[in-house]
Amino acid sequence: MKKILFMFVAAIMMLAAVSCTENTRARIYGGDMTINLQPGEKLIEVTWKENNIWYLVEPMDSDYIPKTKIFKEDSRFGVMNGTVKFIETR
Repeated sequence: MKKILFMFVAAIMMLAAVSCTENTRARIYGGDMTINLQPGEKLIEVTWKENNIWYLVEPMDSDYIPKTKIFKEDSRFGVMNGTVKFIETR
């Protein structure tokens, strides 16, 4: 009986993880996400609004060196920390 209950719970969790977007997994379940910005854009600001990620970009200056920026969640208990990586390119 315990095996059946465990398998049922595991199947529900897998279904929940597969059915949600990468954005939701990073936000709620502590997953990782990578966003490749459009060439010539640099990241200014990033935030969450419910399960949606919003980020502000602006055109790069000619002397700007593209960077990879990481937006991290530091949860209360450190169990489910999400990470969103922004990659800038010329």
